[in-house]
Amino acid sequence: MSTVEPIGIAYSPCPNDTFVFDAWTHGRVPGAPALDVTFADIDVTNGMAERGELDVLKVSYAVLPWVLEEYALLPCGGALGRGCGPLVLTREPGLDLGGKTVAVPSERSTAYLLFRLWAADVLPAGVGEVVVLPFHEIMPAVRDGRVDAGLVIHEARFTYQDYGLHCLADMGEHWESTTGLPIPLGAIIAKRSLGAGTLRALAESARASVRMAWEDPEASRPYVRAHAQELDPAVADQHIGLYVNEFTADLGEAGYAAVRGLLTRAAAEGLVPAIGPDALRFP
Repeated sequence: MSTVEPIGIAYSPCPNDTFVFDAWTHGRVPGAPALDVTFADIDVTNGMAERGELDVLKVSYAVLPWVLEEYALLPCGGALGRGCGPLVLTREPGLDLGGKTVAVPSERSTAYLLFRLWAADVLPAGVGEVVVLPFHEIMPAVRDGRVDAGLVIHEARFTYQDYGLHCLADMGEHWESTTGLPIPLGAIIAKRSLGAGTLRALAESARASVRMAWEDPEASRPYVRAHAQELDPAVADQHIGLYVNEFTADLGEAGYAAVRGLLTRAAAEGLVPAIGPDALRFP
């Protein structure tokens, strides 16, 4: 496939995204369109999707009900898995969250949906105030007592002990134990206006980029390290190993069931609008 203008894409600087998109971004995927990359945290890309900015975006699955009219879900490139869910962290082990303040990375994030579904099951009185903070500010805020608890994602599950924090609950563990499904986290979406042929070509490019990263992990290391900020290389490798898996190459039956299950449950709780039966269908 060839285009005159590069495809505008936004994804995070997190190791799983830079690992997945390295080969494609750097022109090593044969026949793939050129990319014009914007780095942005998930809360920012969710907003970009709602405003219809850029052709391709990495977003939270939680934002899909608001954007599926304009964007199609690609069947690859995203993040689902097992044992990789968001965590609720506190300074004190076993803290009762009733009436407490909880920091979350975004109210349109999958982490927040999983948290709300967990809370509906185990906290009948509910929590107190929910505040939105950039994810890298959440652990310091809990440590310093500015909030009572924090909902964390990404590599925080490997580093929270460094902040003297305790894991109160694992949202992914709760999701898996109640549904048996993998945990849906981040999705790759592309504008439907690009046309079915281009959408299929984008999906194939993403899938090829993932496979090339697996075949030659060393090739992606400079790109991953350049954008991983101060993340320890060993933690970056753990991050990639957890979030880049068979569902990244292909959502498959279980992946689609997980996404629909999340959005159906969330709609039943009044957290998101309901989606139609064909809303997730890929061209």
